[in-house]
Amino acid sequence: MEIIKMDKLELKMCVERTGSHFFERSSMKFFGDTMGNYYVPKNTVMIKDYSGNNIECWELTRVRPVKGHLQSSAYFDVVNYERVTKPM
Repeated sequence: MEIIKMDKLELKMCVERTGSHFFERSSMKFFGDTMGNYYVPKNTVMIKDYSGNNIECWELTRVRPVKGHLQSSAYFDVVNYERVTKPM
């Protein structure tokens, strides 16, 4: 089994290829965020989406809260790098 390493810049590049606006400067500025406020933990996580499917994801974690005390992580599918929304 091959272990894949992911860092925030590699994840950003892969996510941008999907057409996502998540990492655009204007989007990050709106939330008062920067790339320096993120890290990607070493291991992937399994997320159950709204349909009940288990999806293996990279977790993009904030170091500090941003505007509105937002500190939640963002999850991206390890296969297609689409954003996965986790039910509350």
